[in-house]
Amino acid sequence: MPAATPQTPLPIGAALPGWQAPPAPQITALEGRYCRLEALHAAQHAAALYAANAPDTSGHSWTYMAYGPFAQLAEYQRWVEQWAHSADPLFFAIIERSSMRATGVASYLRITPASGSIEVGHIHYSPLLARTRAATEAMYLLMQ
Repeated sequence: MPAATPQTPLPIGAALPGWQAPPAPQITALEGRYCRLEALHAAQHAAALYAANAPDTSGHSWTYMAYGPFAQLAEYQRWVEQWAHSADPLFFAIIERSSMRATGVASYLRITPASGSIEVGHIHYSPLLARTRAATEAMYLLMQ
């Protein structure tokens, strides 16, 4: 294992020969058997997402989020408009194939092509999406 350097005080693995930084991700539709992920758009998705979250009257699904719950559709729509065109985080609406409605969101974030690093976050499943095959598949599609 290579020795530590001033920039990396802990030992790191060997450099990969011929490694090149990947391009930044583009927001293209990700197709699965149970769900489809597409670019988040306020006009297309905000109302359906707000309605899908309505059964969570306690707001528990928002506990670990830095935003929400949203008391009014207009408030949620403003939040979607704020983030829909962001490059980092890069938001997707999760569309369940069984209903063809948006029932959750997720994003890529901390996108650092120079180090080949990307994270998945801002994951919010409505009660309609939580604990379903579509929810599991959404994470699989993002990680492919």
